[in-house]
Amino acid sequence: MITAQMDKALLFRSLHNAAHPLALANAWDVASARVIEAAGAPAIATTSAGIAWSLGRPDGEALSADQVVDLIARIVAAVDVPVTADIEGGYGLDATDVAETVARVWEAGAVGVNIEDGTRPPAELEGRLAAARSAAERAGASLFLNARIDTYLFGLGDPATRLKDTLERARRYTEAGADGIFVPGVTDPAVVAELAAGVSVPLNVMAGPGAPAVAELGALGVARVSLGSGLAQTAYTATRHAAQRLYDTGDYQPLADAMSFPELNGLFPGPR
Repeated sequence: MITAQMDKALLFRSLHNAAHPLALANAWDVASARVIEAAGAPAIATTSAGIAWSLGRPDGEALSADQVVDLIARIVAAVDVPVTADIEGGYGLDATDVAETVARVWEAGAVGVNIEDGTRPPAELEGRLAAARSAAERAGASLFLNARIDTYLFGLGDPATRLKDTLERARRYTEAGADGIFVPGVTDPAVVAELAAGVSVPLNVMAGPGAPAVAELGALGVARVSLGSGLAQTAYTATRHAAQRLYDTGDYQPLADAMSFPELNGLFPGPR
């Protein structure tokens, strides 16, 4: 089991390449992970928002580490490709708690994690990243530690110095042990190119409608492209649309393009 997980960890690490960026359609439960894998995904990433919504909670660390680790373990067991987990700020009050969460995520079978700064002071995330790296090393894990910087996503600080501030955070987080830097909320090609040139580890951005295509982002230096909660939002929007048509007009047209029952059911193993 450990050997197989280490092989997946090394494979996942190798997929971070700007020449062929790693495109991640984020899953939020076992079914979405299986559908994404069947579509050809080389790896599965989770979305904390999607997971929270599926469990009846809002995004923003409203779940416990137990709930998240349990779901990660279920997803890992259901797919053959590497899995990386969005663990928000680490599900804990301090760096010691984050280290425990990271150790548990590795034990659950994941090979990577995202840890975000949000509105925390950069020094706090530095401590969490360092604790996460130490926990991974104690477990003998080649865990890919992706540090998320929320300066652009949340509009933090002075816009005139935001790029400089983001690059400074990236430097600090990399020195604390991050293997990758994730900057959601920015898709402007000029800014993306400057970020890619200014970080010393693979750059991850979040994409959606209006953003450059994956290959175009790769040409700018991006090694990893995520959809974040976008796929979960799309699925729930389709559900709302179909339900509204049922109640408003009584017709079933939105169901016409659905996966067939045999196709979807066939993605899951029968009783053992």
